[in-house]
Amino acid sequence: MKFLLPLLLAISSIAAAQDWPSKPVRMVVPYAAGGLPDTMARIVGVRLAEATGQQFVVENRGGAGGISGTDAVAKSAPDGYTLLVADVGQIAINPHVYAKLPYDPLNDLVGVTLLGTTSLFLVAHPDVPVASFAELVALARARPGRLNYGSSGTGSIHHLATEALKAALKLDIVHVPYKGMGQAVPALLGGQVSMLFSALPAIEGQVKAGKVRLLAISTPRRSAQAPEVPTVAELGVPGYDFAPEIGVLAPAGMPPALVARISAEIAKAVRAPEVTQRYQQLGIDAVGSTPESYGARNRAAYERYAEVVKASGAKAE
Repeated sequence: MKFLLPLLLAISSIAAAQDWPSKPVRMVVPYAAGGLPDTMARIVGVRLAEATGQQFVVENRGGAGGISGTDAVAKSAPDGYTLLVADVGQIAINPHVYAKLPYDPLNDLVGVTLLGTTSLFLVAHPDVPVASFAELVALARARPGRLNYGSSGTGSIHHLATEALKAALKLDIVHVPYKGMGQAVPALLGGQVSMLFSALPAIEGQVKAGKVRLLAISTPRRSAQAPEVPTVAELGVPGYDFAPEIGVLAPAGMPPALVARISAEIAKAVRAPEVTQRYQQLGIDAVGSTPESYGARNRAAYERYAEVVKASGAKAE
């Protein structure tokens, strides 16, 4: 009899995995609408709804650097109906920027699949009198403390990427945090901030309209979407590499069979031609990984950003 209960639980878990989804699924994005995780979630959510016949509802829960939304998912039932769409900020940066978090990213959440990776573009408001990265650096040195930059919040990759740049080049530029890129980009367009790092989806329209000036890119290689834009590494900061990784996570304690089922369904949706094509148009490399692969990447990122945060001195206010 003592072996019967585990067997019944295993059978029940497999059945639950096979039946998923049998009702609408919440995809919590811990940022305001308009940023990269939000855009990627909405694109793949449409495909998932078509494939499964169930709604995949994107719920934006911005604020507190994405902590509140992430914590809400970590404390949700591990039944497959509340998922988190997050970036390295929640998994690998916040634990080192904040003195205390209400959740442990490596123990309270489980990686489901990596949706994709992309680059960050350093963009400036047209009123900032610079036409290149070198001119921006010169202006910042000539006007210490007078330029400012926006980010999606304290501890975000946008914040840390800029702080690392400031530290490497010894620049004095003031940080202005917002509740997601959906607020930071309008602030740039309105002239409230001078510059910011952003993934292409949040600034695509503004780039085409000539409302922002592209100065540099955060990854070691140039982007196919804007091959004329140089990398920060080639402009004088060797080894500079800040690539957003956006993935789906779930509350810890979810049965492995259910994690595998959700991962396979989302990965299949990510690899659908219409999703991959839309991602490519936005400068996103679609992935759709296994839970094991994504978990390993998260652990590696956790260790890497511990060193990055320490070197940059970035801390939450």
